[in-house]
Amino acid sequence: MAEDRANLLLPGLKRWPAGEPIIEIQDVHKAYGDKQILRGLTLTCATGATTAVMGQSGSGKSVLLRLVNGLERPDAGTVKVFGTDMARASTKERTHIRKRIGVLFQNYALMDSLTVRDNIAFPLEQNANLSAKEIDERIRELLELLGLPHTWDMLPSELSGGMKKRVSLARALIPQPELVLFDEPTTGLDPVMIEFVDGLISAAQAKYDITSLIISHDVGSVERLADKVGMLLDGQIIQTGSFQDIQASAHEWVRSFVNVGGSGRMEETDGADVQAPICDDIPRRLALETDEPVVRITGLNKSFGNNHVLKGVDLIVPPGRITVVIGGSGSGKSVIIKHIIGLFQPDSGEVVVLGQDMVRATRAQLRAVRARFGMLFQHAALFDSMSVRDNVAFPLVERSLASGAELKRRVDEVLEQLHIPDLAHRFPAEISNGQSKRVALARAMITRPSVMIYDEPTTGQDPVMIQNVDNMIEEAQKTFDITSVVISHDMVSTFRIADRVALLHKGEILAYGTPEEVRRSRNDRVREFIFAGGG
Repeated sequence: MAEDRANLLLPGLKRWPAGEPIIEIQDVHKAYGDKQILRGLTLTCATGATTAVMGQSGSGKSVLLRLVNGLERPDAGTVKVFGTDMARASTKERTHIRKRIGVLFQNYALMDSLTVRDNIAFPLEQNANLSAKEIDERIRELLELLGLPHTWDMLPSELSGGMKKRVSLARALIPQPELVLFDEPTTGLDPVMIEFVDGLISAAQAKYDITSLIISHDVGSVERLADKVGMLLDGQIIQTGSFQDIQASAHEWVRSFVNVGGSGRMEETDGADVQAPICDDIPRRLALETDEPVVRITGLNKSFGNNHVLKGVDLIVPPGRITVVIGGSGSGKSVIIKHIIGLFQPDSGEVVVLGQDMVRATRAQLRAVRARFGMLFQHAALFDSMSVRDNVAFPLVERSLASGAELKRRVDEVLEQLHIPDLAHRFPAEISNGQSKRVALARAMITRPSVMIYDEPTTGQDPVMIQNVDNMIEEAQKTFDITSVVISHDMVSTFRIADRVALLHKGEILAYGTPEEVRRSRNDRVREFIFAGGG
């Protein structure tokens, strides 16, 4: 077995002994300019175990990975990997050590011009003395393990987010490394795919006998995978232990961080005990909405080539409420939104928005409808060269809607309403991720929209930040008296803020209703999506 697990990039190299830690980090400090990131961080990773490091966005988790991989050097302290001090290692020594390490990148890092087969083969073709036949055999074995045998000749652009993640995992595993670094492996995935990827990581660890260091803020994923958890705060690992130890921590921040995420689990109910649940009966459910809808979609079909993306979608957005459209990557959520704001025309079906038939609207009518929408993108999309005040004022200035004293008054008003007046003269680089979200929301609200669209507002955020964003959406709903549409794949966030939930799967709405009605759905796929991770 040990011979089968030999590193293919370093044939003949003995595996690291089980009794010695693969990673030893002692009192590490790291700063960039005046910004101190790590302040005496200490951590060890046992051979054969899975160590997870959790912390808020911007806490230094990714810096830690770069130090382990020798891409950065500490200002002080030691980072030993396979017994070698990476700060003092020569270029040749660091290259040798990297050949013992696999990396699963947060954003896949696949080469767009190469097929799945060639992406996975790349490390071996560049660095190993193996025949094409041997390489292909190993790739086929991995693709079978990952449930992707049919993707051999496909390009990354033809893959869903979950498929790209699995191809990236295959590329990391193909050289048979002893250590694998996972950088936010479940970011951007829906609950079902998160659980699936977690299962693949566990299976790969057992099959290939690897040691894992996982950087994550997904509490449920860490609970499933980690033998040891390290909590990172203010540049230090402030507590380590099993997940159960962390859950029961006496440290208020640690306990709050883990429990805000709810470990990703929801209590499952038996759909059979409900009196006539109707959320799966979409036409009947929609007929019960008595208010004149802000958006009414009927029988919406949309294809791109042979890809039938939306399949007879019926959906309404009631006024003054938060409607969350939730579904996995590639389910069609963004395509629905583009129909709502008139960027796409349906192949068939009707889209009526704010009383306007978007299918038959003139350009002037489309512009008039769009002017009543505000958008908050997944990433804040602020202008780096502009102050917060100028970022917020931009839509009014660009459309010549206000100037002078009126412009200043409206900017001051919206900054005050969102509790960020103290940020007015700062620049995007000087504010936090959460503050950037509020500034972007202020910019959207400055035009006094009737409808706000939030595009995956919590993707890539830690549990505390997710709750802050959720609170911000609910606060904006009350403060500005608007209708909100939220695009999401985060089930915990959805059930926290939604008045209505529409669950979209492969271009079809499988359930629509209040959160409680959707939780009681009898549809197996809906229940799998909601209760992925336990219950």
